[in-house]
Amino acid sequence: MNSKQLQYSLFFLVLGALFFIPFNGGVHLFDWDEINFAEISREMLLTQNFTRVYIDFAPFWEKPPLFFWLQTAAMNAVGVNEFAARLPNAIVGIATLVVLFNIGRTLYDNRFGFIWAGVYFGTILPFLYSKSGIIDPWFNFFIFLGIYYFILFYWKKDRFGHIKLPFNQWTYLFIGGFFIGLAILTKGQVAYLIASITFFVYWVDQRFRFYVNVPEFLFFTLAATLVTLGWYGIETWKNGPWFINEFNKYQYRLFSTPDAGHRGFPGYHFIVLLVGCFPASIFTIRNFWRMPNEQYAYQADFKKWMKYLFWVVLILFTIVKSKIVHYSSMCYFPLTFLAANTIWHLMNEKIAFKPWMRNLLYTVGGLFVFATVTLPFIGMNVESIIPLINDPFAQANLEADVNWTVWQIIPGIFLLALMIFSVSQIMKDKKQVGLMALFGGVPVFVMLTLFFYIGRIESISQRAAVEFFESLEGKDAYVMTMGYKSYAHLFYTKKPYEKIYPSGKEAKEERKRFMLTGPVDKDVYLVTKIHKTDEVKQYSKFEEIGRKNGFVFYKRPKQTE
Repeated sequence: MNSKQLQYSLFFLVLGALFFIPFNGGVHLFDWDEINFAEISREMLLTQNFTRVYIDFAPFWEKPPLFFWLQTAAMNAVGVNEFAARLPNAIVGIATLVVLFNIGRTLYDNRFGFIWAGVYFGTILPFLYSKSGIIDPWFNFFIFLGIYYFILFYWKKDRFGHIKLPFNQWTYLFIGGFFIGLAILTKGQVAYLIASITFFVYWVDQRFRFYVNVPEFLFFTLAATLVTLGWYGIETWKNGPWFINEFNKYQYRLFSTPDAGHRGFPGYHFIVLLVGCFPASIFTIRNFWRMPNEQYAYQADFKKWMKYLFWVVLILFTIVKSKIVHYSSMCYFPLTFLAANTIWHLMNEKIAFKPWMRNLLYTVGGLFVFATVTLPFIGMNVESIIPLINDPFAQANLEADVNWTVWQIIPGIFLLALMIFSVSQIMKDKKQVGLMALFGGVPVFVMLTLFFYIGRIESISQRAAVEFFESLEGKDAYVMTMGYKSYAHLFYTKKPYEKIYPSGKEAKEERKRFMLTGPVDKDVYLVTKIHKTDEVKQYSKFEEIGRKNGFVFYKRPKQTE
């Protein structure tokens, strides 16, 4: 790496640190995923059991442990809090910018690397995920690197010219398998599935030429397996095969049945990527039409790989019955590459900036402008909106004491001005100025939106319950929810380590019955939603002690002799 490349790498390291790290502890974690994962890591610290994943001190076989190791390390360093829970993703966000720059400059030059990293940085959902506490940024990072090193193996084996590949093909193949193994340890076997389907699609494109033979693919698989044995093997050796079997069965159910509350229409992920990956998605669309030829064969081949990866992920998770925003997040890597490739050709005057691109930028960006400009006015006139809503819980949510002012339209006005300026510069043939402004300004828009809105949204949606749980921290009591799924009562009461409960639905039901009707030796606090209170009223020993913003709080005194 020469001095110029080092300077760019340091630039993206500092840029990522300035945007991804600050203010990550400024708002409570969100139910379910953020709090779920943070609670798993908190319990891992308490139990000091780093091979088996627990939630509410019962085995939780839905996720492998690698991400929780990262969160646990962060919590051990800076405390059990929101900042620590989100710190691993800030780190991988920074690493992603540096890696994309260096891969881009290897494939093309420093300029292309700068464009790709800049596009990823300036795209809404990838940026937001780097400030979150969910698993997917690390999972996607490992999958992408696994596929990238597999591609390098293939190029080395087939002797692609004009690209320096200093290691032998087996080294690249092992590194690729190693990263896929890390991805499996992060979220599950779907990492291997995504990689394998992508390899298969490329094989079909090669007219069934064995560009990778059976021994090579087995070696790749062996490398991934060796990494995963670091968990599978140790867990099975310590505790037997039950936990791993349950984990594997859950992975199958994930694809075959929809999670409750996570159904969606077939085009769900197309809309998520088009709108959520603004503005990169508009430039990506252009790359699926006829584009100029690349200078070298390996550049054209990499573009082909990225298109196949994009469609594999998008179609795979369109087929999957559960529809959750982050399921298609693996698309962010190929999507931003294809957008960067379009911008590369735009800036080299190989293609033109068409009116449809301008119109789509204004249309999709306009959705964000509309939302961020109208929301404050809705908030200031919420009394007139509440009667129009049929959901009593949502009505009560909107009664939260939230201060809305006209100043909250600043993010929307900023984005509108940014789009007008950027598009006008591009149309005036000042493409570099316009595009740098666009992708450099969108992160500022996201930060402004988070500053003005995220706390207010959290106040409406969950803060009343979270603050009630926080008030019980350190109190010798049982705390539970009824009528809705939550992990907030575990994390925010800092539930102490009592014992490891047995597995299974029956054990959970037994614990629930004990707190509702059993001879409890501590006070029991229960939280439900306003439209679920009838479920609680059948238990006469509970008395209501308060309600706020749609949540109702109950207490059952401990049983005395």
